[in-house]
Amino acid sequence: MTAPADIDLDYVQLGDTGIQTSELQFGTWRFGKETAEGHLEIDEDRGYELLDAYDAAGGRFIDTADIYGGGLAEDWIGNWLEDRERERYTIASKIYWQIRDGDPNSRGTNRKNIRHRIDEILDRLGTDYIDVLYIHRWDDATSAREMMKTLNQLVESGKVDYLGASTLRPNAWKVTRANDIAHENGWEPFTVLQPRYNLVDREIEGDYLEMARHDGLAVCPWSPLGQGFLTGKYDREDGLTDEESRAAEATHFEESYLTPENFLAHDELDAVAEEVGATPAQTALAWLMHRDGITAPILGARTTEQLAENLGAARISLAQDQVDRLTAAKKGPYADI
Repeated sequence: MTAPADIDLDYVQLGDTGIQTSELQFGTWRFGKETAEGHLEIDEDRGYELLDAYDAAGGRFIDTADIYGGGLAEDWIGNWLEDRERERYTIASKIYWQIRDGDPNSRGTNRKNIRHRIDEILDRLGTDYIDVLYIHRWDDATSAREMMKTLNQLVESGKVDYLGASTLRPNAWKVTRANDIAHENGWEPFTVLQPRYNLVDREIEGDYLEMARHDGLAVCPWSPLGQGFLTGKYDREDGLTDEESRAAEATHFEESYLTPENFLAHDELDAVAEEVGATPAQTALAWLMHRDGITAPILGARTTEQLAENLGAARISLAQDQVDRLTAAKKGPYADI
């Protein structure tokens, strides 16, 4: 697989960690994922093609989780890495969701679960360590002290280099409290954050982004295209197709994204995209890459063609006026952030 034309991704600093990451990261959450009809969204061969295309474009940051495809994503990444120099890549994975029916201890960030699962992650990836280990969600049943102490032990053992928090909702005070505990005890703190953030999902603006900037934490947003809404595939009149409406998440998606407010924001996105000669998806990604405090968005794609289009965002330069117009197209909770 050759690199998408004219794409050679730059490196950006991953917060205060001192390491460099690709300006666009590659997410593997669709690897091995079954559709409602029992098919795989991305099978093994397609997974390798996507990894090849990302690698050929200079991409070096691969994001996964131990539940993606029931472990298949990590297996496939591990197989793909066998013929490559492991040290050239930054690999991130995540721990949280329950993996064994009837076993409540196989969920969350308790010590028993974390210690067991990190070894399985490393085995599937075929590596001695991972660069970033995220907690996939906050576990309110486990004390922050126990969680941070256990995660620190993984760093001290050499199994993990850096710690991160991947979250659905902004919770700056939880990150700050956990990091305060880590600093008080000389433990490794969270240094990388992975929130949902895009042109129409703006809930992290305000305290969360301010906290990240103040503390020098990397911010690597997931869902940078609003689950496909910002690609331009939906319109006001048609909404979801019958096939799309059969998905379990269809009602939530329609209520969350197919709203008059979001379509107004999309109108501005379309206008800016036309001005810079790019697709709406590329322009939405470029806006994120121009936002203060954002380190590197995480891309997903079903095909190498989609991936090539998304990687093209690295070529898009937006004027400050265009960034401001897109930012103002939908107000976040703190419009001046």
